[in-house]
Formats: sequence, structure tokens, C-alpha cells
Amino acid sequence: MNINAHSIWSDIQKIHNSVPLIHNITNYVVMNNTANALLALGASPVMAHAIEEVEDMVSIARALVINIGTLSETWIEAMQKAMQKAHELKKPIVLDPVGAGATPYRTATAQKLIETINLTVIRGNASEIYSLVGEDTQTKGVDSTQQSEFAIEAAKSLAQRNKCTVVISGMKDLIVNADQVIQIENGHPLMAKVTGMGCTATALIGAFLAVNTDAFIASAHATAVIGIAGEIAAHQATGPGSLQIHFLDALYKLKKEDIEEKLKFYKI
Repeated sequence: MNINAHSIWSDIQKIHNSVPLIHNITNYVVMNNTANALLALGASPVMAHAIEEVEDMVSIARALVINIGTLSETWIEAMQKAMQKAHELKKPIVLDPVGAGATPYRTATAQKLIETINLTVIRGNASEIYSLVGEDTQTKGVDSTQQSEFAIEAAKSLAQRNKCTVVISGMKDLIVNADQVIQIENGHPLMAKVTGMGCTATALIGAFLAVNTDAFIASAHATAVIGIAGEIAAHQATGPGSLQIHFLDALYKLKKEDIEEKLKFYKI
């Protein structure tokens, strides 16, 4: 397991140098946030959900990010088409099952997308991850009612069944696959007061997957980077409004020394 400041910085440099196109089929609430975060990191975002063009967009993208925050039948069909195309082209796919567990429709949609194709990474909060394996829990809107560490066994089951990496977000973020778990403790409580921070993490995972074929490592790198940038931003911000501005600046100006100083992760 090679996760350290050097490995994270190496991936960031690869993103800067290659400027990978990341195709996002995401929700209306976070389109602007995630696009700006990808730009600040050095990637190139595109937000395309029209069923007539998703296959063509996937063909030129380096990774596909699927986010079910705002649903409609047409969007679901577009997501499935995009996922099938990405699978054919062997491109990484990240799923964010936003609000899974809140309603039967939302949960069934997330489960249907998981069954469509083997995903590369699934990222959600503890309640969302529970719901994907049929556990009896419910989300509070799109917020978790569970702490991330209580979803580890559900995440392991999901990772093993779908041959993927699972990221559980929370006060402590967990990166899980069938045989290893690491805990990342970067971040700041103020980040939870800004909508779409989890969705932003999902999009950044897509960017790291575009330059690193090891899904477990790429997910850990992305999760650490958003947490470290959030810490830097929170120290400069006076509230959630200014945090958003400082977060983009921190992501854009992130240095290797920042990662060396602040990175906190543990193997479980």
C-alpha cells in the first residue's frame, strides 16, 4: 500500500500535465461546485446528461462519474448507456448513490445501476452504503444517520460482490476493498455545512482514476486531497460561504509540503 505525500503529489502532477476530461452525469445542485473543483485540481470537467450524446462523450473522456442526486427516468437511461459504453472502452466508472435509503425509488435506482456493470468505485456516506446491501437503515435526506465506521462490513460485502473499491465518507473517511481498509482523518466539520462536498469528492476520485489504475490508491489520494484542502480553507474561512471560495483556492494552490504536513491516514 503506497499512500504518502509523494504518491499523492505524483498523481496531482499527472493530472496537471494530462488535464484529463472527466465526464459527469451529476445533479443540478452540484454541477457548478464539482466543475470548479475539477478545474482547480487541474482536470477538465464536462457535465453532459443528454441521452443522445453520453456515449460520444464517454468515448473522449478519461473517466465517468455518475451521481444520482436529481433523478428522472431519462437521466437513469442516460446513466446506464454511459456506463455500458465506459465498460466497453475499459474506462473507470465512479458511482455516488446520493440519498440511497431515503426512498424506495432512489434505493432501487442505485441498486439497478450497480447491477448494470461492475463499477470501479462506489462513494457514499454510511447510510447510503448500508442501503446498497439491503441493510435496514434510512438516510435523512441525503445526509447519513450512521457513522462511517459502522458501515465497514457492508462496504466489504459490496466491494467483494462487485469487485470494486468503496469509499465511506464521514468525520473519518474509509477506503475499503475486499481485503483492506484504510482510514483518512483529514477534513474539517465546517465542510459538512457546504452542500455538495461529498459529490465533489466523488468527482475528484474520477480525476485521480484517470491517472492511476489502482482504484484503491486513487480513491485514497482523492479523499486525502479534498480533506487537506478543506482543512486549509476552514482556517481561512469565517463561515460556509467563504469556505467554498477558500476551498477552491486551496485546491488550486495545494503544495506537496501541505500534504506532507497534514496527511493523516491509518490502516485498519
